[in-house]
Amino acid sequence: MTVSQRPPLPPFTSESAAEKVRLAEDGWNSRDPAKVVLAYTMDSQWRNRAEFVDGREAIVTFLTEKWRRELDYRLIKELWAFDGNRIAVRFAYEWHDDSGNWYRSFGNENWEFDDSGLMRKRYACINDLPIRMDDRRFHWPLGRRPDDHPELSELGF
Repeated sequence: MTVSQRPPLPPFTSESAAEKVRLAEDGWNSRDPAKVVLAYTMDSQWRNRAEFVDGREAIVTFLTEKWRRELDYRLIKELWAFDGNRIAVRFAYEWHDDSGNWYRSFGNENWEFDDSGLMRKRYACINDLPIRMDDRRFHWPLGRRPDDHPELSELGF
């Protein structure tokens, strides 16, 4: 394994695809753009909602701004499908803005990986649902979701 490899590597199995999804979730829940960006190729291409982001530097900028706006961010990702070097994911995350308004954002992502296991393409479609604070379902301490916390399917999402 070289330093630039990011296991698990394609082609994915059911187990390795699920592991890749959980590792991505854990990274994003760190809310550390410098850590998260290491999972992407230097020239990674994103479409996030209607925004296009190209390359690691732009990804760091994008994520820094995202987590400056989306406070107390907690995310759950779930494997939807996989084939070869591609994985489809569905996700939900909860956050609030600086006025205290809470949201649950739902979405789907399509990922494509290079042979080293780095993500070279990420396409995300996301919808935001305003929620009341007492409707929140993601209550773990900031950071990695505990292993015993329900998955999206278990929460009925």
